[in-house]
Amino acid sequence: MSFKKNEIVDFDIVIIGSGPVGIAFASAFSNSKIKIAIIDKMPKRIISNPKVDGREIALTHNSVSFLKKIGVWKNIPKKFISEIKEARVLDGISNYFLNFKHFEIQKECLGYLIPNYLIKKYLFKKIEKISNVNLITGVECSSIKTDEKKFSTIQLSNGKKVTTSMVVAADSRFSKTRKAMGISAFVHDFSKNMIVCRMEHEKSHKNIAYEYFRYQQTQALLPYKNNQSSIVTTASKNETSNLMKLSEKEFNYHMQNNFNYSFGKMKLKGKRYCYPMVTTYSKSFISSRFALIGDAAVGMHPVTAHGFNLNLQGIEILTNEIKLALKNKEDIGSQKILRRYQIKLHKVAIPLYLATNGIVSLYTNNFFPAKVARQVILRMVNLIKPVKKTFLHALK
Repeated sequence: MSFKKNEIVDFDIVIIGSGPVGIAFASAFSNSKIKIAIIDKMPKRIISNPKVDGREIALTHNSVSFLKKIGVWKNIPKKFISEIKEARVLDGISNYFLNFKHFEIQKECLGYLIPNYLIKKYLFKKIEKISNVNLITGVECSSIKTDEKKFSTIQLSNGKKVTTSMVVAADSRFSKTRKAMGISAFVHDFSKNMIVCRMEHEKSHKNIAYEYFRYQQTQALLPYKNNQSSIVTTASKNETSNLMKLSEKEFNYHMQNNFNYSFGKMKLKGKRYCYPMVTTYSKSFISSRFALIGDAAVGMHPVTAHGFNLNLQGIEILTNEIKLALKNKEDIGSQKILRRYQIKLHKVAIPLYLATNGIVSLYTNNFFPAKVARQVILRMVNLIKPVKKTFLHALK
């Protein structure tokens, strides 16, 4: 989008960040009269053609329903989507596992696995076709001035200005916009890194996802197409640094050995990617004419694979509140609307965030009492139906 000299452009909603969360939120207002801008410092050529980042996203049925609702899911070729039929959780060196099966939620599968960069790609293809969404790229948000009774004014790094009824930040768990608005966050640094990569293996995964809580590291195997899986290894920074330095042959052998040759010979496909393990929970999701969505609001640990699913749930909550406000002819940027969003998102997010961090803390604790507790909990969840149903509910 280009600006005329000294022009100040007005929007209903301005989204900071063109990641999958920001674009999905904008897509929820297609075929509406809501005028939206997405601002991102990256150039359009990079946003439109996202690079492989090694991450695979496990989507729940609710998330897929939302992607269908905004018209994105139908455009993603089925050849890129893998079904997860079953999930197993193992602890230490024990062969006992907690298992979740698709028929327990009365669905054809527990969920779907799709590469993160493809979600970005097809969301962008959708946004390009939406006439009421404007993409402003290659610029940053320098400052935001809010007037609770009127509008917010955003100063851009190129000297231009935009005004809006509501600013929505979707610029990662380390959100600069959140900080600029004076909102702090609870930060939990696990002092670990996560290595993600795609590997090919001899034996079939049978569409079963695995989570191995070992005593030195945590490993997940997420089933993809053609006897390939996404491997996620979480370990100390020193250990992950050493794993990244291994030759491809050494890395293959290490992974085969780690999985006790359960999947036969394993071969790295593509690159290895390393990410720090830091979770965040914003102390407020809102401010004056301002809301946080996605990781900018809650940045989850990947162990339960619910980060992006929670992000989409948050988007849906905010979208519904805005649409209700429009129906009732209310100001979409008012504190009344924003407070309703905050209350509903907090109610959904805080139990999941605390439970996930608690699971990680327990299942990475190697003291003997913790090891005993870990085994007891696995058996309790497997055997006590109401407890297991609580876990299964999150997969719907």
